[in-house]
Amino acid sequence: MSESPVTAPVCYRHPSKETYVRCTRCERPICPDCMNEASVGHQCPECVTQGRRTQRPARTAFGGSAAGRAGTATKVLIGVNVAVMILSIMTGGANAVAGGGWGGLLGSGTPLTQWGAVLGSAYYGPQGAEVLHGIAGNGEWYRLVTAMFLHYGVLHLLMNMYALWILGRDLERVLGPLRFLGLYFLAGLGGNVAAYVFSDPRQLTAGASTAVFGLMAGIFVLLKRLNLSVAPILPVIVINVVFTFAASGISVAGHLGGLVTGAIVAAVLAYAPRDKRNLVQGVGVAAMFLILLVIAVYRTAMLS
Repeated sequence: MSESPVTAPVCYRHPSKETYVRCTRCERPICPDCMNEASVGHQCPECVTQGRRTQRPARTAFGGSAAGRAGTATKVLIGVNVAVMILSIMTGGANAVAGGGWGGLLGSGTPLTQWGAVLGSAYYGPQGAEVLHGIAGNGEWYRLVTAMFLHYGVLHLLMNMYALWILGRDLERVLGPLRFLGLYFLAGLGGNVAAYVFSDPRQLTAGASTAVFGLMAGIFVLLKRLNLSVAPILPVIVINVVFTFAASGISVAGHLGGLVTGAIVAAVLAYAPRDKRNLVQGVGVAAMFLILLVIAVYRTAMLS
């Protein structure tokens, strides 16, 4: 009897291609077009796809997504603030850029800042037809959020955006985008609530500095949690707090409120036990939001 001819194995996905390489997981023959480098040998496309489904995504030290390394959330926040500044200039003209406080370095108020800045209760509008505005005055609760995206002039915007760029990327990298945004918004909200509670209800207050102060406090707390030196951030906090009290036209309550809120939220994110981290972080952040809401409601009742 004649022996059967010996044939070379062929790729399971491309039968016309001979190959002696096999997938290290399923051991099926694969051609160069189907090879995916692995830690040992090569894997076929199906095994690579299956491995991605079963592999746990990389997380940061505080449970966040590794996607924060790209700094996307920080860039989006800066983009939103810049876009709102452009709208403010469009509604207020050249006075929105400069000519206001700090010897003319800051911009004046615009229709957009009047609409969205923190305000307790005040009458304004066309002469003889003034209308009551504000959180307590007219139920304009949105102001507690919109105020953190409004600025009085380009210099005001540039200072806050520079700080956000420096601080935000580092925090987003270690917290992940979702937790970073939670810290940012709660710090901004906490600062705006503090401004609403402790400032003259007729005084308009706006700026991302409430959130930025929260980011400074957040970095301080995270450095302590990681047993790293706080020397890089401590002088920055001290200088900004001193400047807050020394300069005129700055919301002391807003800055300090953002600082305290940021520290509390960062502590919740940093010190949550590993085995129940997501639950503790979620409940802690939600509780902080409810506390701020209750304080704002109480202040509204007092003003009303």
